[in-house]
Amino acid sequence: MLNEQTIEKLMDLHLRDMAKAFRTQMQDNTLKDMSFEDRFGLLVDAQWAQRKSNRIAILKKKAAFKFPHACMEDVDYSANRKLNRELLLELSQCKYIRDKRNILIMGAAGSGKTYLSNALGVAACRQLYKVKYIRMPELLVDMNIARGDGSYKNLMVSYKKLHLLILDEWMHQPISETQAGDVFEIVESRYQESSTIFVAQSEPAGWHRQIGNGVIADAILDRIVYNSYEIMLGGEVNMRECMGLR
Repeated sequence: MLNEQTIEKLMDLHLRDMAKAFRTQMQDNTLKDMSFEDRFGLLVDAQWAQRKSNRIAILKKKAAFKFPHACMEDVDYSANRKLNRELLLELSQCKYIRDKRNILIMGAAGSGKTYLSNALGVAACRQLYKVKYIRMPELLVDMNIARGDGSYKNLMVSYKKLHLLILDEWMHQPISETQAGDVFEIVESRYQESSTIFVAQSEPAGWHRQIGNGVIADAILDRIVYNSYEIMLGGEVNMRECMGLR
């Protein structure tokens, strides 16, 4: 009777997973010889693990990944892709975020750049970092709208607060001088403060041509290139076809 009351109290305290673990312990005779401290530790572990799992799920939802189920464990290391397994293993530990460094993921269309960026983003969520994935065309539209409705400053603050920003389709097409200024503000606000993954088809020299304004282009690249890990995906296999995506 006392144990049932304890379970009800745990439920009232919103410690549902601890209550479930406690009920399981009562039914498991193999735990009867375990010390109170060890059994209590198991209860706390059950509640903590579920709370962390819930928080990771929320972070992943807010990140708005294109591939929310992407994970580093499923990355294809086929020889023709020329991926550095050791480097990717290091990046999956998220030390680059703690060091406030960036990642450049480059390669041809369909080479799996977006999936890899999302896998790195999911790895960051697992370590409880705030992440956001967005295509650059969408970012530019959002910034243009924010300028018009007066929310520009708030939008900039929201991007500055992210631990990791993933910018897909980076410099796929030329941008206007106003857009170049917006991009600079994003890059500048995050420079040496947080990390960004830039997903592009071309190398930095090509970005410079897309930006147009030489002064702004130099300023943007200066804040990206010299503080980044570079990943160049090779191979002639279209990963969209391999994954059955259309």
